[in-house]
Amino acid sequence: MNIIIAGGDGFCGWPTALYLSKQGHDVSIIDNMARRKWDDELHSNSITPIADLSERVEKWKELTGREIRTYEGDLNHYDFLKQVLLTEKPEAFVHFAEQRSAPYSMIDREHAVYTQVNNVVGNLNVLFGIKEIVPDCHLIKLGTMGEYGTPNIPIEEGYLEVEHKGRKDVLPYPKQPGSFYHLSKVHDSHNIMFTCKIWGIRATDLNQGVVYGHETDETKMDPVLSNRLDYDGVFGTALNRFIIQSTIGHDLTVYGKGGQTRGFLNLEDTVRCIEIAAENPADSGEFRVFNQFTEEFSVLDLADKVQKVAQEEGFDTNIAHLENPRVELEDHYFHAENTKLKDLGLEPHLLTDDVIRSILKAVMHHKDRVIEENVLPGVSWK
Repeated sequence: MNIIIAGGDGFCGWPTALYLSKQGHDVSIIDNMARRKWDDELHSNSITPIADLSERVEKWKELTGREIRTYEGDLNHYDFLKQVLLTEKPEAFVHFAEQRSAPYSMIDREHAVYTQVNNVVGNLNVLFGIKEIVPDCHLIKLGTMGEYGTPNIPIEEGYLEVEHKGRKDVLPYPKQPGSFYHLSKVHDSHNIMFTCKIWGIRATDLNQGVVYGHETDETKMDPVLSNRLDYDGVFGTALNRFIIQSTIGHDLTVYGKGGQTRGFLNLEDTVRCIEIAAENPADSGEFRVFNQFTEEFSVLDLADKVQKVAQEEGFDTNIAHLENPRVELEDHYFHAENTKLKDLGLEPHLLTDDVIRSILKAVMHHKDRVIEENVLPGVSWK
């Protein structure tokens, strides 16, 4: 299958490109290198050194004999996108190419506007490109569980059966996003659903949970193929932050009470979910929604897990509670359905002590690259 990975130089996109290539698919990457530029802007870095994209794909070809073509450019530039679609004629378009950080979107007006324009306009261009050039192409769009918020009822997979004044209907599940970033994803979902209805586009919206881990079998083949591992207060996840803090003698900093609960999944499951979606495409005109996560944890759950493993590895760590820089419920109900991908064959890799230990050891190996002042939050919602 000919597959384009937009955002293929990023944290999820790079290992996905390698995995699909290894499975025998014909893979190409679109990327504008924005993620690397944001590191420069924020004076931050990946703990793991990451090679240039050209070096990465050259090493992949050397090791496997398989070519991954690359196109450097921006989805917001429609002429560029059209040319790539005309050249590649993809059967599937995997869309990772969005600004993915809630804190980044909340820095100020400029970053909020950038996030919404970059994400919403880029996605609209993809929809128009598919309509005009490759109408049978299956759009596999990375959404987020953050679109739903934290409602006091179970979260269904995209849709909810509603009874109102004696009548019933199946409607899109209500959205309660918690940042300008999450709002951009809601706008994407609405635009995709609309174009499926009017143009017959086939689309799968993957509402992904928080991804942990940084390696797959493919990225471990050579240091040049290494994936990024983020830890800063803007792009790093809570789990990564706790692991870094445990190795540098810092308290594990839980925001508020720590009861904030979310869905999580292993990076290895992310790449497998993309494969499942590609090999089981949506029908023409279908807007299909999968909740892409495997487990649910609170922030405090994660801190407890990291503390246990860190202590086993000889690090004496404490848990501290910070004033929450976000506006969110810190004690709430959270239960989300996640059966559709499992029904199609997903076999989850769970968050075990050994998984945490593997990330911790990677951090220990590159600890000299940690910029300590970047670990704590510097962006406030309030």
